[in-house]
Order: sequence, then structure tokens, then C-alpha cells
Amino acid sequence: MRILVTGGAGYIGSHATKRLLEQGHDVLVVDSLFRGHMQAIQALQSLPGIGEHLAFHETDVSNKSVMAALMTAYGVDTIMHFAALAYVGESVDDPIRYYRNNTAAVLSLLEAAAASNVQRFIFSSTCATYGEPDAQYIPIKETTPQAPINPYGASKLFVERILADHAEAQQRAGKPFAHACLRYFNVAGDDPDGVVGESHQPETHLIPIVLEAALGIREHVTIFGTDYDTPDGTCIRDYVHVVDLVDAHIAVMNALQAGDRRIYNIGVGQGYSVREIIEACKRVTGIEFAVKEGSRRAGDPPKLFADPSKIQSELGWAAKYTNLDEIIQTAWDWHQAHPRGWE
Repeated sequence: MRILVTGGAGYIGSHATKRLLEQGHDVLVVDSLFRGHMQAIQALQSLPGIGEHLAFHETDVSNKSVMAALMTAYGVDTIMHFAALAYVGESVDDPIRYYRNNTAAVLSLLEAAAASNVQRFIFSSTCATYGEPDAQYIPIKETTPQAPINPYGASKLFVERILADHAEAQQRAGKPFAHACLRYFNVAGDDPDGVVGESHQPETHLIPIVLEAALGIREHVTIFGTDYDTPDGTCIRDYVHVVDLVDAHIAVMNALQAGDRRIYNIGVGQGYSVREIIEACKRVTGIEFAVKEGSRRAGDPPKLFADPSKIQSELGWAAKYTNLDEIIQTAWDWHQAHPRGWE
């Protein structure tokens, strides 16, 4: 296939690009490089035997005319859309920016796709669309009510609705549009080969933050809230390895038929607490570091983890990285080699 990967210079997008190249696909990456990294593209293009199947174009996906021209020129048949802003706190401070980048840009991308007759679209959604579900909804199924509590989650939910409406309109016009929305839980880990990896500025994900403390880049790790109704008093989350996440995208891509609409939660189906993550990082690294306790942050539910049974039963996908130490080991390998990320 010829696949357009938007945001392919970022964390998840670069891992997806590597996997697609390994499976023999031709990949066109489009990234504005606002938070993506040209070093990731260069690393992928240097892969022997497959790197030449990667083309890169620096632009914003909201540039409709450029995107339509690129899709036509490269003969794109499938879009994997990862390009997005993804900091919850930032979305609260600057919601218009998030709605413009995460939501409005998709309108231009879909218009470009329609103009180029690209009728397959896989969307990077998020468990943040569920907001703070009641305990009765844990583990979270795809049917759990969606009620985001921040602009980031809302910006993704709006796209899910846009895709559904667009698909219905295309169906009526005799142009069946296939799409899937994959609602991620906490993505973790790095490429076991060390070709690409996680690099955020600022870093907000728990595992790399803890590993930065192990490396001495941070003075300490802070636990935000120790009085939750959980076994050790700290929040519990579902951590899915980035390689497993990418494999879920590919499984969905291979299954999509004309007119399909598929919605899947992507997670392991098991939660780990903040304390468990910290202790696992200490085991893997063999390094002790300072840990401080702080007050709760607003909007942190006690437990969030997925029920991934739908994608397992329909597509046969299941996470292969189910051992927490193994997930952290891949992250530790990357962060030791790149203590400051791509910088």
C-alpha cells in the first residue's frame, strides 16, 4: 500500500512509519516539525533496504491544496493521522489552538482526501474522550459514555464525530469511506531496535519522567496524590507499548473494507499504579532516586484502564508487551542512548 502518515516525525508516528516500511509499504510522511523531529526521519530513511521507500514533506496538514497534490502525486490509498497537539494542560490554557490544530485541520485534510479519492482513514484518538468515567465503567469499553473534561479530549471527540458524518455523506454519494478511530490509553516504551524513540519537550509522560530522574536529569519524581481509593493510594493507568499500538493500527488497516466504521480501545487491559511504575523503573535501571509526594492534580481519576476485548475478538490483536519491566527496559535503552531525546 501507499500510506500517508501525518505526524510521522513524532513519537508514535515515527514508530508507525518504521513498522510500515518493515512490512513493505511505501510511506509518505507529512509533518510540520513543530514538535516532530527531522532526526527521526533521517534515521528511518537510513534503514538499509527499506529507507528508500520513505518520502518526507514538511508542511501542515491544514494546507489543503498541498495535501491534495501530495496525495495525488504519491498515489496514497490510506491515511494514518497522528498529527496533533497532545498536552492536556496546554489545551486548557490555549483551547483555540487545540481546536484549530486537532479538529479544524482535519476538515482540510478530509477535503484534500476527497479531492484525491482517498477513502481510507485511520484516526489517532484517545481515552481522554471518556473524561472521568464512573467506577461502574472500569474497565472502559468502547460503549462507555464519552464526556471529555478538557479541550484536548474534546478536540479528538469532535474529529470522531466529523468522520462519522463525513462517512455517511460519502456513502449517500456512492463513495464509501472507510475509517477507524483508535482510542489509546497510556502509550509507553520505545523501538527495541533503538532506531526511533520518545522525545518530548517538555516531557509529560510518567515513564520517561521517572527515567530522567534515574539519569540525573531531574532532581526527583513527584507523586501527585497518595490518597486515592486504590491499593497503594496512587492513580492506576493502562500502559500499552508503542510497538503494540502500531501493530493495532496495521491490523485495523488490513481489515478495513469500503464503508467500514471501526472503533477500538487500544490498551493492555491491566492497570499499574504510579508507585508500581516508579518501583519498576528502579528495578530495571538499578538506580535509586528521590521520590516526593504532592497533592492531587485536578482531573486525575483513580483508575483508568481499557477493556481491549473488542479488537481482540474482531481482529485477533492483543498486546505482546504485557510485562511492565519489559516495556520499561525498551524505554530505558532508548533514554540511555538519548538522554536528551533527539536534541
